[in-house]
This record gives sequence, C-alpha cells and structure tokens, in this order.
Amino acid sequence: MNLGTLTYSPGSRKTRKRRGRGPGSGNGGTAGRGHKGQRSRSGAKRKIGYEGGQTPLQRRLPKRGFTNIFKKEFQVVNLKDLEKITKVKKIDPAVLFEHRIIRKKNVPVKILGVGDITKQLEISAHAFSKSAIEKIETAKGKVTVL
Repeated sequence: MNLGTLTYSPGSRKTRKRRGRGPGSGNGGTAGRGHKGQRSRSGAKRKIGYEGGQTPLQRRLPKRGFTNIFKKEFQVVNLKDLEKITKVKKIDPAVLFEHRIIRKKNVPVKILGVGDITKQLEISAHAFSKSAIEKIETAKGKVTVL
C-alpha cells in the first residue's frame, strides 16, 4: 500500500448539479424549474401552510380546548423516593435537588403517598397529598407546608 495510490471508494463522493449553465449541461434553459409558474421565478416563496388559495388545513380544523392560566405545575415526589435518602432527617426541596430526586429548584414540590415510609423524617414541601400526610405522621414524622 502506498499513500500516493489512496483514492475514495467509488460512489462515495458526488458532484453537485450545476444548474442553468447552458444546454450541454443537461440542466440549462429553465434550470430544472419547468416553464412559467410561481416556483419557476427567482426568489419564489410561499407562506408556510399556503395551499394555493384553498382554505389551509390549519383553518379547516376546529379549535379545541383551552389553556388554564391559573394551573399550578408541581414536581412530584413519592414517599418511596424519600425512603432512599439516607443520613438526612430534615428533607426540603434543596435536599431533594442535591439527591437528584427533583430536576428544578424554582418549581414547587408536591409529595405523594406512593410507597411506604419507615423513617422518622421532617419533610418540607409546597404541597402534600392526604395519603402522604397520613403515612408520614404514622411513621412519627413531621409535615411542613412551605
């Protein structure tokens, strides 16, 4: 093998089409755009969703639903996730963030009662489900709403 004899494998490199460069090129004259019409012109653009004057799909379909602007988004944490945290007696959103149980610091946290808890913990969060409060208090823990 000699470095001077290295070549690209056949078909791996393709030359671009040179449009509008005379009749001998095979793409001369109209440059592959056909005769006349909107798309044959230079700088031809159409609005996104434009269907040639036909009512576009976006307007043919009915509107549905609404967005509740007062909706509160919570990061959900289950009791079984809190059971995994060791060596910590007081749990708050900062501790949950450190242990990577929640992803964002600035979004409120809600504790749900999925799973069981055996440790006596002081838990602070923005919201709790009724079952979570019951389970924490039966384990002699403390609940604080932020």
